[in-house]
Amino acid sequence: MLIGQMLAYTAMLEGREVSWMPAYGPEMRGGTANCTVVISDKPIASPIVTAVDVLLAMNGSSLDRFIDMVVPGGTVIVNSGIVSKKVERIDVRVIYVDCNSIAREELGNEKVANVVMLGALIGSSEVVDLSRIEEVFQENFKGGKAKMIDLNLKAVNYWSEHNE
Repeated sequence: MLIGQMLAYTAMLEGREVSWMPAYGPEMRGGTANCTVVISDKPIASPIVTAVDVLLAMNGSSLDRFIDMVVPGGTVIVNSGIVSKKVERIDVRVIYVDCNSIAREELGNEKVANVVMLGALIGSSEVVDLSRIEEVFQENFKGGKAKMIDLNLKAVNYWSEHNE
């Protein structure tokens, strides 16, 4: 959910049209929750989507559940730290990122694995301007969470710094 929120907030700062729709089910605590983010330069008619350009799969259940929604030519970014199987589709671009290992071993805190994934999305697609993320983090990590801003900035920039 955090990935979707940060992406949506960043796109809004850029003056774009945005829709963010979270989906919680009985899996709300520790299972597969998901969200849909639509970013456009034109008004968005509906937040409901039947096909996606990009799928971020943080776990195997999400990959299994949503892989068929990715349009041919779309992108699938897989958290290979949790998902061991490979994407079988040959009509999509697949990027494997070991988000958990990067967060734990390179950044010292596995809780930022999702932000590593956000950085991989932005770095590989430029869907939003990576430089705007700091402003979003400053706004959303206030109070007691402010100490997490620097770590989250390192996490979101990791992809771009290591995949040039």
